[in-house]
Amino acid sequence: MNNSENNQVLLEILRANLNLSDSFVVIKEPIFNNAWNPIEVDLVIEDKTNKYFIEIKSKVRVDTIARLVLLKELLLKQGKDLSKTSLVVASKIIPPIVEEVANQIGIKLVLIPHNIGLSTHQYDYFPNKIKITSEKSWKVITRLLKERMTSIRQLSLLENVSYGWAYATIQSLISQGIVTKNGNYVGISDINKLLNGAGWERPFENLFVGEINIEYDDAFKAAQNLTYMLKNKGIKFAFTSYTAGGLYTGYVIRHDSVYLYLEKKEIDFFMKTFKSDKQGIKARIYAPDRDVFDDARENESVQVVSPGQTLLDLAGLGYSGRDVTKSLVDKYASI
Repeated sequence: MNNSENNQVLLEILRANLNLSDSFVVIKEPIFNNAWNPIEVDLVIEDKTNKYFIEIKSKVRVDTIARLVLLKELLLKQGKDLSKTSLVVASKIIPPIVEEVANQIGIKLVLIPHNIGLSTHQYDYFPNKIKITSEKSWKVITRLLKERMTSIRQLSLLENVSYGWAYATIQSLISQGIVTKNGNYVGISDINKLLNGAGWERPFENLFVGEINIEYDDAFKAAQNLTYMLKNKGIKFAFTSYTAGGLYTGYVIRHDSVYLYLEKKEIDFFMKTFKSDKQGIKARIYAPDRDVFDDARENESVQVVSPGQTLLDLAGLGYSGRDVTKSLVDKYASI
């Protein structure tokens, strides 16, 4: 797993062991910052009125427990109310002596699987901004578009994405002013900012590999015929961009081109087989950066990518595709 995945798994483990609600937040500021004795912990979590000071170690030692106790004493001397604050240590290895001391003074211990990589930099576990166009994050976002208002827990369950990943995605969107939160429920509040961010992060034309003239004068008929022939050959393909967007929304699509993904090994075959010397419409071919074929579906006898993938690709066109993109957003909940 990469660092981001490790971080999300760790957050999910903490959520389960500490019985956190969907509304918990990660705090990154130091909790005791005195010029002569600055003390930090690796992670601070707030969950409604409860707070958790968390140390994260590969192997926990008694001195880690002592540091947490010292921190608590210093905060008490400052007059802080710690009645709803818990001290937590998450570690891969917990020696018996540490477990005994922790139990005696009320420190919660959380065992971490040995295969999780841990960051050693303070407050570096959960970045404020993640890549919203990554496969898992985009699943969370498009599910939120479909549900309109729901909890992070439901987003996680409906899309089979870890709670930690769903949480990190939503927190990133909240910090960017794209999502707002009302109690345990979240919803997209600025669709323009979302689409602009997706278009900037993943320009669709970066996946373009070439185009050919094909012997058709109608884009819709071309997509239908190509679907029939390519399916019979067992070739992995799916139409996208304006072609898929027009079929999902009924929006008037461009009639001079069709847009499709092809499995990389089949691109050469397609271009040689369907290239025409006659002036017809164009087939614009793209190489996928993720699996776009498994959840493809047929719409009016044309094999198209999923609505979520279509939205991502249309957003990647920027303002040139904004009308059909907005039309798809408006109808997304019912598709």
